[in-house]
Parts: sequence; structure tokens; C-alpha cells
Amino acid sequence: MRAVVQRVLSAKVEVEGRIVSEIGPGLLVLVGLLETDCDSDADYICRKVLNMRLFPNEKTGKSWDQSVMQRNYAVLLVSQFTLYGILKGNKPDFHVAMPPQKAKPFYSSLVEKFSKAYKPNAIKDGIFGAMMQVHLVNDGPVTMQLDSGKSTDTNENNGTAAATDN
Repeated sequence: MRAVVQRVLSAKVEVEGRIVSEIGPGLLVLVGLLETDCDSDADYICRKVLNMRLFPNEKTGKSWDQSVMQRNYAVLLVSQFTLYGILKGNKPDFHVAMPPQKAKPFYSSLVEKFSKAYKPNAIKDGIFGAMMQVHLVNDGPVTMQLDSGKSTDTNENNGTAAATDN
């Protein structure tokens, strides 16, 4: 499982011109499901995302000190199978992504896992399989990529977060 985690001041998802989910400060998490993902991958991503120390501690002045839960912020989850796209020539191939029939219930269980681990009203999501417009105001910008450990990349990071600059 792959998660692209963005620290945001706000984020929202629109489908057919209608806002279906929105949050204020917190994390926007794009989630890609690998065809071989299982519950332990979901457990890992949920635990890591909710505990990643991506926020400053305003009391101590320390950067990278508090999690989304410590700040009492929200999480917006968006399913994105294209995170497992591979270019074959110039055409994307998504054969390693979990097939939609299996991915939809698995993604739903991931959203439920986040809700149980944190606060149900703090967890929002898009609409699985819909054409979504995702709007965000990235804070920092801070963007982290997290893999559950079964990445198909040749540069597998075995569950460590890799920071990007955009």
C-alpha cells in the first residue's frame, strides 16, 4: 500500500461540481492499493499516518513534533489507483494495482480502520471510483510518501517515509 501524505491548511473533494468532503487543517492522504495488500498493510499505513509527526509544537517551538491526532486535526483519504501506475513506453499500466472489485471493499475497511483508530468525525474520504477534483492548500509544503513495505519500486523503502519538496 502506498500513501502520499500532504500536510494541508484545507482540502476538499468535488464530484460532478458538488463538494463531497472537506477538511480544515490536517492531512490529505492519497491511497494506492497494491494487488497483494492485506490487513497488515492497512494497519501499518493507518498507524503511521495518524502518528507521523508532521506538525510543529507551538508550545515548545519544536518542528516536526506533533501528529494529526495530537493537534486534533482531520484526515481526508482519497483512493488513487494511479499511485501504482507504471509507464510502458508512454502509456500508463496499472496491472499491479488492486482490481476495483476487490479494492472498493478493502478501501472502505481502511477508512473504517482510520475512523476507529482516531475519531470518526475527523476522518473524511472521497467517492471510490468517481472522477474527483481534489483541491488543497498544502502547508509548508509538506508531502511525504509512505509504503507499507511491499512496494513494486526498485527503490523500495520498506515502510520508511521519504520527503519530497512539492
